[in-house]
Amino acid sequence: MDQGQIEIQVWPSLSRIAAQEWDSCACPEAAEGGRPDDPFTTHRFLLALEESGSVGRGTGWQPQYLTAYLDGMLIAAAPMYAKSHSQGEYIFDHSWVHAYERAGGRYYPKLQIAVPFTPATGRRFLVRPGYEGIGQSALVQGAVQLAADNNISSLHVTFCTGEETEAGAAMGLMARTSQQFHWRNEGYADFDGFLASLSSRKRKNIRKERAQANAFGGTIHAFTGDDLRPEHWDAFWDFYQDTGARKWGAPYLTRGFFDLVQERMRDDVLLVLAERGGRWIAGALNLIGRDTLYGRYWGCTEHHACLHFELCYYRAIDHAIAHGLGRVEAGAQGEHKLARGYLPRQTHSLHWIADPGFSEAVAQFLEAERAAVSEEIEILTEYGPFRRVSVEEKE
Repeated sequence: MDQGQIEIQVWPSLSRIAAQEWDSCACPEAAEGGRPDDPFTTHRFLLALEESGSVGRGTGWQPQYLTAYLDGMLIAAAPMYAKSHSQGEYIFDHSWVHAYERAGGRYYPKLQIAVPFTPATGRRFLVRPGYEGIGQSALVQGAVQLAADNNISSLHVTFCTGEETEAGAAMGLMARTSQQFHWRNEGYADFDGFLASLSSRKRKNIRKERAQANAFGGTIHAFTGDDLRPEHWDAFWDFYQDTGARKWGAPYLTRGFFDLVQERMRDDVLLVLAERGGRWIAGALNLIGRDTLYGRYWGCTEHHACLHFELCYYRAIDHAIAHGLGRVEAGAQGEHKLARGYLPRQTHSLHWIADPGFSEAVAQFLEAERAAVSEEIEILTEYGPFRRVSVEEKE
């Protein structure tokens, strides 16, 4: 196919691209009304970030949606942003910033292909089926050329898939490996089936934690779809503000974002809330993909033993088992997840740096980092909670 016919365009707002057109690349599997694999790259999610003011002017995330057209048809797109800081990314480059600027360079602005504030793996090069090769190539070349033409220091593609990482590396981008903790559904019939796969000590500990959590003196509810009400979002906003203030200094998302999620995405949401004495006291927000439950935010106004583990991890496992989901991604960081059945998994990113000398230094760092991450995953997996299967059991 003649790649000379491909036209690259950058858009300052997703409202300039029709939802059906964007989603034909972002989630073609949902064209007949099914659930998208990844709710975060859908037109409705990204536009909600923009329309709510969570990204855009004053946030350090300036939309620069990258698109590739072939004979007037959108064949590939990427959620790209011009960034003036490194917050809300979860694969961080702060040490690179300091090193480059100490040497007299100007690191910001940079280009970031990512879903803002969302450490969840998914496709970042959104390509219409049948155009994978030329679509990915067009996006990578277009993004690098845009950075080079505008004297931008670097391009970063975070939480991309393993397949995209291989393709990007083959096109000259630098690959980076990080880790998260994910729970995998091995066909468990129920939560007890999952517990049966754990060592005796870990199994007893989880049962003890669940008992402690559920003895907080109230009731735990799970809401999705039309069961979600404004009062639930009002409560969760209080929880989110508290967590955001403690972790980031200020919440990334605005109150209006949650209103838009209620309006446009409530079927993609699982909101787990704890009620005590007629008041909502804690909550965990999850988004639902076709085969994955994505844990996103947690907060509370009262602290009770193990309630965080129950709402964020164990209720997520309950939902995944009941609905036949293959895994739960519980967000960034947190080795405490290991004892609760969430094992370390590789996550990926891609990077391009304009300065040749600095690029070489980063490449050397990434090589050493990959080895360290691989070793850490191997060690942590050995310390996981799952029982060792004997030779007799294997046979």
